[in-house]
Amino acid sequence: MSNLSLSLVVVLAAVSVCLARGPASTKAAKEPANEKRCPPSLSRGWADEVNWVQTYEEGLFKSRKSNRPLMVIHHLEECQFSQALKKAFAANEDIQKMAREDFVMLNLVFETNDKNLQQDGQYVPRIIFVDPSLTVRGDIVGKYSNRLYTYEDGDIDRLKANMEKAKILVKVDL
Repeated sequence: MSNLSLSLVVVLAAVSVCLARGPASTKAAKEPANEKRCPPSLSRGWADEVNWVQTYEEGLFKSRKSNRPLMVIHHLEECQFSQALKKAFAANEDIQKMAREDFVMLNLVFETNDKNLQQDGQYVPRIIFVDPSLTVRGDIVGKYSNRLYTYEDGDIDRLKANMEKAKILVKVDL
């Protein structure tokens, strides 16, 4: 009986150690050490292949340095409209490609202190473009007059067109 108790304690300790390590240790062993990818937590399901920045300030710095516009996505995990837009965003290959190659990307589940990102209120989902001169692009809006920067899952073509517009304007303005 004491051998059985001892074996049970050893098995429980081994299981506890394995659970404490979690899946991250096995994933890290499979990925090349030199591959630069953001942690999946920064994508929050919008696009794991996109290199997301962590903060608005980091996004502004990288936008200016790389001469690419910053795309700021405000959303909430528990918002059905945010979830529907996220699903449409992640499913659109053209948008994914532009996000990877032409933009500095940031998604926020909290508000920033910058009032320029709250020009017409604090609502979600809200997508705002900032050009490399650090100017919030107030002229790139969605289709709603009472929530200028909102997009719904059915507005994915408009979002794609606005991303194209943001890319072109950066090249013309600068």
